[in-house]
Amino acid sequence: MKNILKEKLNRGETVIGTFVGLGHPDVTERLSRVGFDWLLLDAEHGPLGFETLQRMMQAMNGTLCTPIIRPQWNDFVVIKRVLDIGAHGVLIPWVNNKKEAEDAVRACRYPPEGIRGFGPRRASLFDPDYFATANQETLVSVQIETQKALDNLDDILAVDGVDACYIGPWDLSSNLGFGLPPSWDEPRYIKAFDRVLAIAEEHGKPAGMFANVKNISWAVERGFRFNTVGDADSFLMHGAMTALGQAQGG
Repeated sequence: MKNILKEKLNRGETVIGTFVGLGHPDVTERLSRVGFDWLLLDAEHGPLGFETLQRMMQAMNGTLCTPIIRPQWNDFVVIKRVLDIGAHGVLIPWVNNKKEAEDAVRACRYPPEGIRGFGPRRASLFDPDYFATANQETLVSVQIETQKALDNLDDILAVDGVDACYIGPWDLSSNLGFGLPPSWDEPRYIKAFDRVLAIAEEHGKPAGMFANVKNISWAVERGFRFNTVGDADSFLMHGAMTALGQAQGG
């Protein structure tokens, strides 16, 4: 297994991906050829089952775009299944302490480093070296979206095998009591982003965030390297509304 996304991050590069919650391989087939470094297939909030996720990743074959899945939860059974169908890594939601970070890593790794059962049905189909390389190449990223995660971030990122962290701005804003949508002019809210960046830098691990077209430049300039911008749903709606507006003379 060769994880191009992880290699880029290890070289200190900034990578840009996007969220995909639309469950059809045509979506990933097209987006994976636009130039994104990675696609985040969202099984936490998106209605994506395992069969759909597999077909969506198959449509990315032949590209340099890396498939990462956000599973429903930090559950070793779910994580095992998304890796077995070909994901090159996971973004684990709601990781709030060291133990939960350790659980995520152990779920992604074969023994003796972890508890992942052997059965990479699709992941090893064309890769005879998969078992020998999977532990090292699988990207394990954790989502920071609570005050508890902020408080424990140093312990979380100290866990060997946690490769990156990623802020969920909406959940973080809600959890900190700032409401929705996020208040980007709230100094205490921005301070939380700075804390994530500082601790991630101390551990030599990239931090990223969910961004949109309005704040992706802000995120990159601030030092976030593991980012997504927009999502397939908003791309579809923006294109449709733009075309309709022009057609109606707006």
